[in-house]
Amino acid sequence: MNLTIDPWIPIVWNDGQAGRVNLCEAFERGEQIRDLAVRPHERVSLMRLLLCIAQAGLDGPADEDDWRVCRARLVSAALDYLRRWQSAFELFGSGQRFLQVGNLAKPAKRPSPTEDEGTSTSKLDLALATGNNTTLFDNVGGAPRAFAPPELALMLLAFQCFSPGGRIGVALWNGEETAGNGSSDHAPCLAGGMLHGLVRGDDLAATIHENLMTREQVEHFYGSDAWGKPLWEIMPQRHDEAEAARNASRTYLGRLLPLARAIRIGEDGESLTLGNGISYESFDESGWREPTATVVARVGKGEAQRVVLRASVEKALWRELYALTVKAVAERPGGPAALQHLSDDNPFDLWVGGLVADQAKLVDTVESVFHVPARMLYESSQRLYEQGVKLAETSEFRLRRAVSEYHKQLGDKLDRPEMKTRRQEVQAHAAAQFWTDVELAVPRLLEVAEKPEQLGLDLAWHKTAWGKAVASAMHAAFERACPHETPRQVRAYALGLQALFAEPPKGKAKAEEEVEHDPA
Repeated sequence: MNLTIDPWIPIVWNDGQAGRVNLCEAFERGEQIRDLAVRPHERVSLMRLLLCIAQAGLDGPADEDDWRVCRARLVSAALDYLRRWQSAFELFGSGQRFLQVGNLAKPAKRPSPTEDEGTSTSKLDLALATGNNTTLFDNVGGAPRAFAPPELALMLLAFQCFSPGGRIGVALWNGEETAGNGSSDHAPCLAGGMLHGLVRGDDLAATIHENLMTREQVEHFYGSDAWGKPLWEIMPQRHDEAEAARNASRTYLGRLLPLARAIRIGEDGESLTLGNGISYESFDESGWREPTATVVARVGKGEAQRVVLRASVEKALWRELYALTVKAVAERPGGPAALQHLSDDNPFDLWVGGLVADQAKLVDTVESVFHVPARMLYESSQRLYEQGVKLAETSEFRLRRAVSEYHKQLGDKLDRPEMKTRRQEVQAHAAAQFWTDVELAVPRLLEVAEKPEQLGLDLAWHKTAWGKAVASAMHAAFERACPHETPRQVRAYALGLQALFAEPPKGKAKAEEEVEHDPA
């Protein structure tokens, strides 16, 4: 199977019909393709592949002026490039293979049984129950599985971008043991648990164009010698091969398609050999920021630190939108690099998603699409949006406090240390109801960011549709969590209601909030 001519990329056509296309068709018929039909981590991986091919074919664009006009030549440049390098996109065979290494074998003697990563290609699908992955969404773990070549191609691509760290098998790569001595780090797209952002166009062709980085951008972000070449042009023959390893891990084009794992899929398509690949430093270690990542400033250990914004199942993505829409400049915090192309006068669609991991364990995927008003690219509107989010977070704190007061008046005494787990369960149930209702009103918060004059000079959030929606959701969640039918319940409800709308004593709010949000 060759990825340039055989269909394997799941898509949705403009008429709503599902289909599959090959790499050449993805460019040639890009204006007829509405979107990719894949999971969040697969979307990020596919976009990195398409962007890498487009940018290698264009050898640019050079700067912002060139970016504005390069779409007219993008398709022909990408197709010419794919024809020249078609042999590098084979999934099987004795020659060069796509994102696989040659001359990879299992060692005669493994250091430890725990380092045997197994030989099933099911390991390449990050959602399946195999190896360290749970059975949460997959109940046939351990059973023999067979995958068609199109599935294997997508699984391989996503695995190289998002495979989690942990124990891994040791293999012989050109006669030398793979690095790590049985331990591996997260692949580049999962490092730091990062959340990814992509500007979404009206069709696939527009989406590719919107997310191109210019050579000028790359120089500002990564340095003067960081453009590089796609991995397959300088394919490493060992994990420590200096020139190839540097291109793969320290250049823009080389890093777009990582070789985080040394992989060789068996000709039967059911088995594989697996070991550590090239070493990729994370943002914390080297400062290298992935073009789709968002970097934020966080206070840790008494000082400000720059970290990548994490994907989370605990915090809805809309609550981070003010950070995601900051235009990043060189080393400053900010959102995806593609935001630099956007006009400050036009609204845009922003896709946000990622893979959530707890150390080496994969937890879930998250994604959202936001229609963002142009004003959100301004710092003033980002700050207003952040204030609106904090209004909701403060309301959640009040709700938790009021629910605790209600139960205290009933004699539950949830404030005792031994009742900590019970208190958190009761509060979390009410908070979940609150956030579910509040999320429906997010368009009202975006309206405030777009038209801040509705706040007035006194920043009267309670007069806005957003402020009213937050207050209504807080009250409704309290109503559902605190029955008030018996006289005793009515009294507890009334006192809880007082706590719901009362201001916390000065100096105590932060300490109480930390107790109520104890993550244990």
